Amino acid sequence: MAAEGQELTPTSYIGHHLTNRTVSLGDSPFWTLHLDTWLTAVVLGVVGFGFLWWIARGATAGVPNKRQAFVEMLFDFVDDQVKGIFHGNRAFVAPLALTVFVWVFLMNAMDFIPVDLAALFTEHGLHQHEWKPVPTSDVNTTFALALSVWALMLFYNVKVKGVGGWTHELFCTPFGSNILLMPLNFLFNVVEYVSKPLSHSLRLYGNIYAGEIIFMLLWMWAATGLIGSVAGGVLALGWAIFHILIVALQAYIFMMLTIVYMAMAHESH
Repeated sequence: MAAEGQELTPTSYIGHHLTNRTVSLGDSPFWTLHLDTWLTAVVLGVVGFGFLWWIARGATAGVPNKRQAFVEMLFDFVDDQVKGIFHGNRAFVAPLALTVFVWVFLMNAMDFIPVDLAALFTEHGLHQHEWKPVPTSDVNTTFALALSVWALMLFYNVKVKGVGGWTHELFCTPFGSNILLMPLNFLFNVVEYVSKPLSHSLRLYGNIYAGEIIFMLLWMWAATGLIGSVAGGVLALGWAIFHILIVALQAYIFMMLTIVYMAMAHESH
C-alpha cells in the first residue's frame, strides 16, 4: 500500500497517519490550513447540532419517542452538571456546555474509524494521499476550543465585575490587598490565566493523540504474523472498549472545565 519506490515501515506508517492534509493560504507557514481538521469538525458540528435541532423542533409534550427521550436525557444531564457548579442564570452557560460536550464528543469519536479507511477513497493509494479524521488529535483544534472558552471567561470577568472589580481581583487576590503583596498577587493570577488554556487544550489533545498512536501500534503488531495477529487483535479490542470511556470522559472533562471557568468569571473572591 506504500507509494511506488517507498518502503512501508512502522515509523513512516505512523508518521503518515499523524500528518494533516494542508492548504497554504499565504507565504507564511502561519497561514496554513489543516483542511482535514477544519472540514471534519465543521461537518460533525452541522450533523450533530442539526440532529439536536431537528429533534427539539419536533418535540412533543406527550410520551416521547426514543430519539426525543435520548436528547432530553442529554439536555438534563448537561443542565444538572451546570446547576451543580454555576450558581446564576444558566441561559448562556448551559447551551455553551452542551455545545462543547456534543462537539468534542463527536470529534473524539472519529477515533473509532479505522486509520486506513480514508485510503479507500484515494486514487493513488495510502501513502499518496490521506485524510486525518480525528480533529481533536490536532493541537490546533484543542487550542482553538480552549482559547474560545478562555476569551469568553475574560469577557464575563469584565462584564460581571467591571474593569475596576476585575483589576482589583488581579492585584488583591489571593493574598490580600497589602500593597507589598500586589505584585505577587498579579504574578500568581497571570500564571493562572496562562495555564488555563494550556491545560484545557493539552489534556484533550494528549489523550486523543496518544490513543491514535496506540491503535496504530497494535495494528502494526497485528500484521507481523499469526501470534502478532492474535495478540494484537485481542489487545486492540480491549483498547477499543477502554477508548470508548476515554472518548466520553475527555469530552466530559472539557465540558466541566468550561463550566468551572465560566463560574469563576461570574463569582468574585
